[in-house]
Amino acid sequence: MEFQRIKQLPPYILGVVTQMMTDLRRQGEDVINLGMGNPDLPTPPHIVEKLREAAGKPKNHRYSVSRGIPKLRLAICRWYQRNYGVSLDPDTEAIATMGAKEGFSHLMLAISGPGDCVAVPDPTYPIHSYAPVIAGASVLRIPQQESFLGALETALRKSRIAVVVVSYPSNPTTQVVDLDFFEKLVGLARRHRFLVVHDLAYADLVFDGYRAPSLLQAAGAKEVGVELYTLSKGYSMPGWRVGFLVGNREAVFALTRLKSYLDYGMFTPIQIAATVALDGAQGFVREIAETYRKRRDALCEGLMRIGWAVEKPRATMFVWAKLPEQFVGAGSVEFAKRLLTEGKVAVSPGLGFGPCGEGYVRFALVENENRIKQAVRGIKRVLNG
Repeated sequence: MEFQRIKQLPPYILGVVTQMMTDLRRQGEDVINLGMGNPDLPTPPHIVEKLREAAGKPKNHRYSVSRGIPKLRLAICRWYQRNYGVSLDPDTEAIATMGAKEGFSHLMLAISGPGDCVAVPDPTYPIHSYAPVIAGASVLRIPQQESFLGALETALRKSRIAVVVVSYPSNPTTQVVDLDFFEKLVGLARRHRFLVVHDLAYADLVFDGYRAPSLLQAAGAKEVGVELYTLSKGYSMPGWRVGFLVGNREAVFALTRLKSYLDYGMFTPIQIAATVALDGAQGFVREIAETYRKRRDALCEGLMRIGWAVEKPRATMFVWAKLPEQFVGAGSVEFAKRLLTEGKVAVSPGLGFGPCGEGYVRFALVENENRIKQAVRGIKRVLNG
């Protein structure tokens, strides 16, 4: 049997290295996985305890609410007010999602389709380009490593764009922006009448004094944009699948309407625990960021010592590294395979994030400092080979 929608999806390049790593581990090899960005730090104990408490109450075992229980939506709005000075209506401008990935994917299904053009950064997190394809829209890739806004303005003169997707701090490139970027983007959206969708997944993982702005801090942003956030990173709750979308009322309503047909929301105890996470003391969020900063330093300083010049990112849980000069000709996929087979270190080839990602690899900081130092020793063998 053939399924037309599935046929439109390209092969998942990142899966090649993942399968090779799995095969090596089955053979007994000790492979250090710096490929998939799967947070390894435990969820803070007080959040876990609230889940246990809520799960012990039978009334919480029933169907929940697809857009999120009222207390969670209130907590989301308080979080935005506290962190960004942005006021939101919990009934019309906020919806809970099963992680940012689900929220983004269903948003694309709700607001785009055949005949629509969705502009996405290149390189970018794969679902940013795959979700519009699944929705039937066309995808226009905008190079982001030089001047994204300049390239977008050029594209707008040639194409009618319905949606522009951005994500800062960026996965995979780790690029960061200031509020001026969003103010200019909102201005473009108003003039050209497109919707901005901003994925703020790495808002909390910031270093060296940098603070990531919210799209919604820009004047008029709620008229033309929405923002997604996930508790996976800063709150170390990846498997819990808790996220939310806020901003433009029409877009929030569209997602709310679609989800009302598709699901009954997250398990209520998870939503209760997420409410406690957002409303409670936030010191642990800074501690989680500090752990990633130390890992960043261990990896970047280690790579520089062995002759691989990389820049320290100011945000995210990744390091985006240009291929060493002697390996540029091989390409990112072959180089990643070589790191895996000879150095026993798994990384993500840049090509898996879009054509503009070729020539780079992405390291995920999801191992402790000792394992990262071990990874550097394995990489050194490849570079000196």
